[in-house]
Amino acid sequence: MKLLFIGLLVALTGMSAHAQHGMSANARHNMSMGAREPFRQVSPARPHTIIYNLYITDSLVNYTGRRRHAIAVNGTLPGPALEFTEGDTAEIHIHNEMMMETTVHWHGIIVPNRYDGVAYLTSSPIKPMTTYTAVIPIVQNGTYWYHSHTMLQEQIGLYGAIVIHKREQPQPIIKEQVVLLSDWTDEAPYEVQRSLHYATDWYAIRKGSTQDYAAAIKAHHLKTKLTNEAKRMLPMDVSDVAYNKFLVNGHPEETQPQYKPGDKIRLRVINGGSSTYFWLQYGGGKITVVASDGQDVEPVEVDRLIVGVSETYDVLVTLPTDSAYAFLATAEDRTGSTTLWLGAGPKKQLPPLPKLNYFEGMSMMNGMMNSSGGMKMEMKMSNQAMDMNSIMYPDDPGTALNYSMLRAPEKTTLPTNAPTKEYYFNLTGNMNRYTWSINNKTVSETDRILIRHGDNIRIILYNGTMMRHPMHLHGHFFRLLNGQGDHAPLKNVVDILPMETDTLEFAATESGDWYFHCHILYHMMSGMGRIFHYEDSPPNPEIANPQQALKKVYADDREIRPMARVGLESNGSDGEVQLSNTRYRFQSEWRVGTDSRKGYESESHLGRYLGTMQYWMPYAGWDFRYRSHSTPEKNLFGQTDTKDHRNVACIGLQYLLPMLVTADARLDTKGKLRFQLTREDLAVTRRLRFSFMVNTDKEYMAGLRYILTKYIGISTHYDSDMGYGAGVTFNY
Repeated sequence: MKLLFIGLLVALTGMSAHAQHGMSANARHNMSMGAREPFRQVSPARPHTIIYNLYITDSLVNYTGRRRHAIAVNGTLPGPALEFTEGDTAEIHIHNEMMMETTVHWHGIIVPNRYDGVAYLTSSPIKPMTTYTAVIPIVQNGTYWYHSHTMLQEQIGLYGAIVIHKREQPQPIIKEQVVLLSDWTDEAPYEVQRSLHYATDWYAIRKGSTQDYAAAIKAHHLKTKLTNEAKRMLPMDVSDVAYNKFLVNGHPEETQPQYKPGDKIRLRVINGGSSTYFWLQYGGGKITVVASDGQDVEPVEVDRLIVGVSETYDVLVTLPTDSAYAFLATAEDRTGSTTLWLGAGPKKQLPPLPKLNYFEGMSMMNGMMNSSGGMKMEMKMSNQAMDMNSIMYPDDPGTALNYSMLRAPEKTTLPTNAPTKEYYFNLTGNMNRYTWSINNKTVSETDRILIRHGDNIRIILYNGTMMRHPMHLHGHFFRLLNGQGDHAPLKNVVDILPMETDTLEFAATESGDWYFHCHILYHMMSGMGRIFHYEDSPPNPEIANPQQALKKVYADDREIRPMARVGLESNGSDGEVQLSNTRYRFQSEWRVGTDSRKGYESESHLGRYLGTMQYWMPYAGWDFRYRSHSTPEKNLFGQTDTKDHRNVACIGLQYLLPMLVTADARLDTKGKLRFQLTREDLAVTRRLRFSFMVNTDKEYMAGLRYILTKYIGISTHYDSDMGYGAGVTFNY
């Protein structure tokens, strides 16, 4: 039904498009029916004003044999490239023809604060069936991009390239090609986000990276696996999501046959992926890096480079002979790739990068983690100089780019007479609950950071997590202190690896609110960011009620996410439902037998996670149960058991022990104590999971579940109250 509605909407918008004529800047109103405005115009009265009309619509795409909902800009995914020359004025009319609000962020562009495009922070969202106009002076050159900064729209297509030519070179002196990389999942982005917060290993199953016990034994890494779980760590992870396709300019592969032998081509590479890093290789020889995040660097020749989420690189390649050469972009987890073919003739293939050796990476991580699962602070690394993932590479990467190799052609020093304000940000989080924060606080849990116009701002970043994070600063370029002295490169994204410390600094030359966040979409939505607020800024005309608007911004990482598991087996039914966010969890579980002797029971708890790693959770709740015709029992503390007929409230404390076993101690209103140990979903093989429970009420359970799909598994278990059963388990 949803697909039918979207298809009808697409057909209707194609038959009769919306437009608005003669709009003034910042106009936002209902659109009347009529012919669409041209995509690109140059104003005769204002020859340096470039006018674009972007029509944002719901659409359907088919990358895998199944039609899926997407967002198109002017009918394409990605949206069309916007092209300017330094010194132009951009006048961009955004026509929202969807039935939901949206915004557009101009990534890497120095814009007036009101046009930065972060919904409710700098810009009011563009409501359905309305038009919004942004007028932006173009004060820079380079390779950039635009994308939605509303909900998870970026994942399903609302993005496109921006190319700004130098004022002195409005016509490129060498041939140029946009290379916009992205990732595609057939899953609804909300489902991806919800699943990540419940530590699903379905994505690992799809990628073949579960690192289960059978695989550990086969690889002679049983000790590595045991050590890993003894430190309360989940399996080694390189990329969070199992994507269906990786795309270049919206296609699984693309051919550009117009290039001839001897041509030198400037590839404007943009990583528009939501959470994928890409390794770049060229089948025709070396790659010469000439710009990063739109800013020139002195040429660096490499065999390979990794482009972080949201980063851009300009690189030069040369076609040696009359053939089509592969410019290959491989996902960092090596589960897929996309290829841009340059030239005509026989295709010169590049061999695929071999699979990662995850157990080698796990062994390395074990050495980096302390006994409580936190990172050791004893290693000094920065600027990608030590690629720790290289221990998992079965291949030789040759000369790979790192940040210490980037050098600005001109001095980038900050004003020497300005005071310097310094901030220390520890990137924090854990994979068990997929919580991401800075200094163990999400965006909604901290105040905006006040800065003053004219100051120099220095940020010292330490990554205390097991994941790399591409940290992006809106509205500014920062100097990345990489050992190049006065010629430190200018960037707006820094990819920081686990255990790295990087230092960036920028001149506070703007006003208003500016976002600093991880650009992995699902990390950002979890709260890994901060808001810089310039003191004494004038009111933002986009935000009528700043206090209410800020609550909307905070709502992203406060979102409550549901989860459910229902087992239907021959001995009855058991299951649970959960509602949780960053700090709180409500859980209700039940067991219902097939007769009165097996009875029924239900426990519900509301708890709050404590600590950076969230190992502790105090809770309060209630316990109802009934069972007939049984003899009185005593628990291990000598107290008479009331589980034949129990109706009590309780308080308790859960703690995650080594080997990922949850210890639970509780006291109920009848004065009864209970201590319980539980382990769920121990990975025996790629799809087989083992669980157990034992407590001082002399109850115990052991079971197996074989995962068929993300939502369905075959299960069997023995329960001390319900006996043996087998059937099916549904997960959501």
